[in-house]
Amino acid sequence: MTSTEALTVPSAIREADSAVRAVIDAVCAAWAANDADAFVEPYAPDATVLLPGTFRHDREELRTAMAAAFAGPLKGSRALNEVQSVRFPGEDTALVICTRSVVLAGEDEPREESHALDSWVLSASDGAWWVRGFHGCPAHQA
Repeated sequence: MTSTEALTVPSAIREADSAVRAVIDAVCAAWAANDADAFVEPYAPDATVLLPGTFRHDREELRTAMAAAFAGPLKGSRALNEVQSVRFPGEDTALVICTRSVVLAGEDEPREESHALDSWVLSASDGAWWVRGFHGCPAHQA
């Protein structure tokens, strides 16, 4: 958001935008800590997650999968995440598009095959923003 846009966007939207970005930042921080419980904390109990070849039906399925990944192939890894856009089709719903890359343990840069495009659906309830849906797919470099 540019400084000119910041002046014209209502403060409630700026606050919601910051809160939504904070949720995504928390998920990435939990990834860097390889903490599956913290990773799924902002996910709603009935959140769904789609990744190539997998469908997680709820938060507990995701927690189990991430715990296994953090103990195995993703141990010591971190995700580099960059928000590309945040839209609010309603006051309590956010659609977020991000780019993501994974840096594996012992590496300084992400591998080309780790680049992904992610879409997040979040909704506000009980005074917090919750991840309701996530979809990640490979980002093919041209």
